[in-house]
Amino acid sequence: MPRPTDPAHGDSSSSTGEPHADLITLGRRVRHFRTARGLTLDALGDAVGTAPSLLSMIENGRREPRLSLLQQLAQVLDVSVADLLTDEPPSRRAALEIELDRAQRGPLFAALGLPSVKASQKLPLPVLENLVGLHAELQRRATEAIATPEEARRANTELRLERQARNNYYPEIEELAEDMTRRAGYTVGALTHRTVARMAEQLGFTIWHVDDLPHSTRTVTDLRHGRIYLPPASIPGGHGLRSLALQALAHRVLGHERPRSYAEFLRQRVEITYFAACCLIPQSAAVDFLERRKREKDLAVEDFRDAFGVTHEAAAQRFTNLATEHLGIPLHFLRVGDDGALFRGYANDGLPLPADVTGAIEGQMVCRRWAVREAFTRRDRAQESYQYTDTPAGTFWCSTQTGTTTNGQFALAVGVPFASAKWFRGRDTTVRRQSGCPDESCCRRPAAAAAAQWQDVSWPSARMHQHVLSALPTGAFPGVDATEVYAFLDKHAPGPSTR
Repeated sequence: MPRPTDPAHGDSSSSTGEPHADLITLGRRVRHFRTARGLTLDALGDAVGTAPSLLSMIENGRREPRLSLLQQLAQVLDVSVADLLTDEPPSRRAALEIELDRAQRGPLFAALGLPSVKASQKLPLPVLENLVGLHAELQRRATEAIATPEEARRANTELRLERQARNNYYPEIEELAEDMTRRAGYTVGALTHRTVARMAEQLGFTIWHVDDLPHSTRTVTDLRHGRIYLPPASIPGGHGLRSLALQALAHRVLGHERPRSYAEFLRQRVEITYFAACCLIPQSAAVDFLERRKREKDLAVEDFRDAFGVTHEAAAQRFTNLATEHLGIPLHFLRVGDDGALFRGYANDGLPLPADVTGAIEGQMVCRRWAVREAFTRRDRAQESYQYTDTPAGTFWCSTQTGTTTNGQFALAVGVPFASAKWFRGRDTTVRRQSGCPDESCCRRPAAAAAAQWQDVSWPSARMHQHVLSALPTGAFPGVDATEVYAFLDKHAPGPSTR
């Protein structure tokens, strides 16, 4: 609802000359009541003692009337001031005119370089409807535009730098998660499936396991019927289903709206993942555990993992949330594929992560001498392995664990500067490597003798990483097949007798 200005001021348009959105509705209501009374602008101007040009600006939402003028207009038009100030358009046509005005004053239309169409009474209703529909479709396509890999990398880089600046710690999410888990009955140890179910019930949801989830989704939430659909358990007791359920709940807890850009979509994914981690490894219990192990100089990611019943990667990433903030330990985390490409990384301890010219680290090759790659060469991979690495940025100690997925092998490393290694199990390792990266002579440039022997008589066929070339899927929820999701919801929605 527009707020009438002080009598000494009559113009509330912005410094850019654009009207306040609510003034457009006010103007259309004035025009509606004027034309309903059969008055021209000149006649209304004479009745209230105001120039028709000023009234025209008011009706077009470009000038906010003084309170005294608003009262005069209401009196002449035989309506109340409240009738003029309500935020509801007076008619369907007026609503369409307002939508057209707003669309033509937006940046999307401005970028087209086309002349505006005046939303006057002379504009036929079908034409007005078509114009509004076209603008709505333009906006929809812009909102659901294909995100290029470059856009995704830029958004990822911005989020990584933000996390680094705040030590990967979000206190507001920590507090929400701690409160919810405690209210659901959590005390210590691993978060049970039953506790997760109670957390869902606190928000008005029940959890349903189905074997026909749409292929493009991890979970589906039916907001109408209060259901969260998850896949069936593939490994009894695994933490995966708890994490999926908590991430679905996180959207509600954190007040997320439908993402308007790929960057916003990524930010929401970071936040829901963080919330789920805070619930699976609640801050108070986790910090108690870690502080005790630090005093004993026996910190180990594998023990942290086992204490809370999560995966090694979940424990390693959660450790990055808490280590700097609560233990005073700077650190880094790396996930690398067996080809040496960096899949995910974080560092606030000075380790120079490999990056391209834009600052993106995803897909960059990690030094062969770093522990996260050396781990692939070790015979015994069942346990964590430890290594010191001398780099141009200093010496770092790392604990590394390897694993295997359907996409191949990977390695996870949590590392700290030399001075902080004293708090960790494995600090007495004698394994030490020298790394000169980013100097290419370290491990990226072949030896001169090998190059001389093979450079001109070899022709390898490169394995392409298709994700580097392909555009990201469209949609407010990228990659989700909406048709498949809606068919799934129709199939599983409770019938009339159970609603």
